[in-house]
This record gives sequence, structure tokens and C-alpha cells, in this order.
Amino acid sequence: MTIWFNIAEGIEEVVSAIAANLDAFDDNFSPEVRLADPRFGDYQANGVLGFAKRNRQNPRALAEKLIEALRNSNSLDENLIEMSVAGPGFINFKLNKEFLFQWLQSYATKEDYSKAAASRYSGKKIVTDYSSPNSAKQMHVGHLRSPVIGEAIKRMLSYFGAEVIGDNHIGDWGTAFGKLILAIKRKNFDLKAKHDDPLTELESLYKWGNQATDEDPKALEEARNELVKLQNGEEQNVAYWEAINHISNLGFHKIYARLGIEFDYELGESFYRDKVQRVYDELEETGVGEKSEGAWVVFFPDHKRFKKQPFLYRKSDGASNYASTDLATVLYRLEAFNAGEIIYVTDDRQRDHFEQLFLTVEKWFTAKGYKIPKLKHVYFGTILGKDRKPVKSRSGNPILLNDLLNEAVERSLKIVEEKSPDLRDEEKQEIAETVGVAAVRYADLMQNRSSDYVFSWEKLLSLDGNTAPYLLYAIARIKSIFRKIELAVDADLKEASSLETEAEIGLARKLTEFPFALEQALSDLRPHQLCIYLYELAGAYSTFYNADKVNVKYIPVRNRRLMICQRTLLILETGLNLLGIKTLEKM
Repeated sequence: MTIWFNIAEGIEEVVSAIAANLDAFDDNFSPEVRLADPRFGDYQANGVLGFAKRNRQNPRALAEKLIEALRNSNSLDENLIEMSVAGPGFINFKLNKEFLFQWLQSYATKEDYSKAAASRYSGKKIVTDYSSPNSAKQMHVGHLRSPVIGEAIKRMLSYFGAEVIGDNHIGDWGTAFGKLILAIKRKNFDLKAKHDDPLTELESLYKWGNQATDEDPKALEEARNELVKLQNGEEQNVAYWEAINHISNLGFHKIYARLGIEFDYELGESFYRDKVQRVYDELEETGVGEKSEGAWVVFFPDHKRFKKQPFLYRKSDGASNYASTDLATVLYRLEAFNAGEIIYVTDDRQRDHFEQLFLTVEKWFTAKGYKIPKLKHVYFGTILGKDRKPVKSRSGNPILLNDLLNEAVERSLKIVEEKSPDLRDEEKQEIAETVGVAAVRYADLMQNRSSDYVFSWEKLLSLDGNTAPYLLYAIARIKSIFRKIELAVDADLKEASSLETEAEIGLARKLTEFPFALEQALSDLRPHQLCIYLYELAGAYSTFYNADKVNVKYIPVRNRRLMICQRTLLILETGLNLLGIKTLEKM
């Protein structure tokens, strides 16, 4: 019998094939295999109930007929997987300890895992659009979620075989630059001079320019003129614009480097400034776009919410806006990248914008006969303080992201010095940097992305509970076992006997659930599902570690337990890497 990597998927394929040959079922039947209540088995097929109800059949009798056909076909070896019917028609599958042992032996290396997983999304070309900060502004705590969630989604999709392009769509064009150039000129700010913190000074200049244009109509008109000069390619303003973006990108990439965030492209809004005219022309010629009160918009008369809320993609003065460049971006990604899917990772305040963007693309591309890529908006909630308001510094301003990471590292260093005082200072600092940054990232990822969450230093740095330090400590503990035995963590362990103890079987069962957990995380692009699994795996390992001594004298038992440690380490490190989190040798 095949030992599947994703057991739920394997059982579903077998059950579907058998059902297809039974007159009682038709093409609309899906087994719907899920993890089961451990009291009844490991996996459960729930699809019989719904199918029987729709077709006015007895679900239990139908389930028993299906199990009989499965047994007669010998598609599933009941010495490895036991089958039973429960309740009104649930089909339970219980994995024998021999199946678990064979799974551990079949999937032993990173290569085994990646090869087994890579077929799932093979051939898919996906663009992930995430982070996307604005030039001349420092990244603050509100900028954390998009790059962290987006990077995890990109890595998970890549692991399953998709060709994923990560694009950082930076806000490097538009009205803000008119205000900023106004401030630079009025303040005689030298962009070429050496500044201690140039990005902070640029942000201050923007705030000054924004306030000046709010209070003085002449300043507003001047800022508009500076923007027009920039858009027309006036040499001095273009030089200012390039210098601003250079300073901004240096600041962004310091943060990205600490977080381990990597992009394939950084095609900001400015990249599309010469591509919006085609958007205007095609929307007009197809009749998808209409002129209304001097501006160009797309109407959705049949849409319940947007019936009276058109999508404005060109202002009455002819200027472009976010909608213009976003539409041009979709077309570019289709034609340049051949994208079959585009995923946008932004906060939930932009849900209406993206829903209207997607509706417009559908109307426009249909009218032109273009292939319509699958468009998804992966939205997330807000990071809150203890007062349940958006988290801010004591001064009332957003907490700068670099300051947040620095504080996490400082707090981690205190813990490291307390727990491991004998380490060299360099080791302590390295561990603190890894733990601190990992703690911030993981605290974000372990939340259901669509929910707000309350930021807590105590929780994110705790060595207990669903935190990065807890998982990193579990990894360090496993590696310490191999160091003490003086054995490589990837050693080929022969003469390993079959599983015996309750703790061994429990941990092995949890290990086999890794592919299912990944599939769950990807089904709705929610990385917290993987976090939940990794936390449960670390808990199962702790139970095993406390119950069964690993370094025993009898080699078959020792090697069996070391093998279980190896697989646990492999999955914990793989899972954290998919989340973008660096691991440690010791802690």
C-alpha cells in the first residue's frame, strides 16, 4: 500500500476512486476527509452524510456499503489503516503503529518532504504583493503585518511547487512628492549632505509640507506645481525624487534584512506612470469606464453595496490615482509575468478598494478578451495596545518598527543572560537577535490574520505557550541530545525497532499531520494554522521527552527514539522556515 505524504489527501483519492465505481454515488460525491476526534480515529470522511441527505438515502447504510467496497478492493490495508462507521454515517480511519513507523521511514529528509510537497501547486504562477510602504516615511509597527504575513504565504506556496514572484509595490509616486519637494526647497534641505537619520528628517519635512498646504492655499498651489514639474520630467525635481527614494529604500531594506524579508521585484507606483494611458484608453473604448462629473469611473449598478459607489480611476483634472496604477499593475503582471493568480496582502481598511478593483478587472478583461487571473485580497487586522486601541509609543506616535525590534532583542538578551550565563557575549547577542526578531514575527503570525490582536511583551517572549521562544527552545533541546551523544542530527539510524510506547505513537501521529496542517494554512492563506500545528507538535515532543529516555543502551530502541527526534526537528525547522523564522543551535 502507498504511504502517502499527505495522508488525508491519499485516503480521499482512494475513497473517491472506489465510490466512482458504485451505483449509489455520482460525480458530485466528495469524501471530505479531515482530522478526526482522536477517540474515534485519525481521519474521518464526512462527505457521505451530505451526499445522502441531498439524494434522500440512508447515510449509515451508504457509509457501510462504501466501507465494504473498500475492504473488497484491498485499496487500504487494514493491517495499517483500520476502518469503521460511526454515528449516522461518519467513516473513521485509524492509523496502525506500523503505518506510522513506515511514514517516518519514508519521509526522512528535507528532500523527501520538498519533493512530496512540490507537486501540489506545480505549474502555478503566482504574484504576491506585500509590504508596499510609502517613500519618505519610516516603517512603524503598523507596517509589520504585511511583510511578515506576505513572506510566509510566499514561502508556503513555493514549498508546494508554485512559481511565486514577490513584489514590493512601494508608494513612490503621487501628490505626496509635491508637498515634500515644496518643503525641501523652502527649508533649503540638502539631500546630498550627510545626515544622522535622513529618513527621519524626510518624514519631518513631509509633515511640514503637509501642514503648510493644509493651512495656506498658496503653498498648496505651489506643491501642485512642483508635482507637475516632477511628472513632466523637470531635471531638478526628478533628482530630488530619486534621492528621496534612494534614502527611503536604504531605510526599508535595513528593516527587511532584520526580518529576513526578500522580494523578487520592487516595482513601485512610479514604474506604472507611463502605463496608465493604456488603462484609460481601453476602459473608455470598451465602455467599462464612464465620465461622471468630470472624472472617469466604473459603475456597478447590479452590486448591492457599490450600486451608488463607483470606482474612480482618473481624477477630474486628468491625474492618476491608486486605482489607475493598480489597474495598470494587474495588466502588467498578466502580460510580463503570465500570472495566473495575484495575492494582495494589506490591512482590512482596503477591502472595498480591492473588491472594486477586482470587479473592474473582471469587466475590463472580459471586454478585451484577456485571461482573467485569480485575484485575492489577504487582509489583516490591527495591532492593539492594552487599551485596545492601535498600539502607540508613550508620545502618542506609532512605534517605529526598528525600535520595536531593538526592544525585543534587549528583552531577549536579559532572558539569555539569565538562562545561559556561561555563553560568550557574542553568542548571547546572536541568540538574543534571533529570539527577539522571531518572537515579534511569530506573535503576529500565530494570530488569525483577519482579527485585531493585543500586543504583549510578556506573551511573545514567554518560554511557555504558543511563542517563538518555546518552539526555538524545543529545537535547541533536540540538537543538544545529538551533541551529547556526539552524533550528527542527520545521521542514518539503522536497526531502529518499531514504535511501542504511547508517547512514541502519539508523537509519530502528530508528525504525520504536518502536510495536512500546511494544506489547511494554504487553503485560506492563514499562516496561524501552521503555528497552531507547530505548537502542538512541540507539546507532543515534550510529552515524549518526559516519558521516554532517548539515550538508552539497547540500540534498536535508542535509534527509534533518535529517529523520532530527527523527524520532529526536521518538521519544526521546516515549519519555522516557511514562516520566515530563523532557528538556533543552542539557546
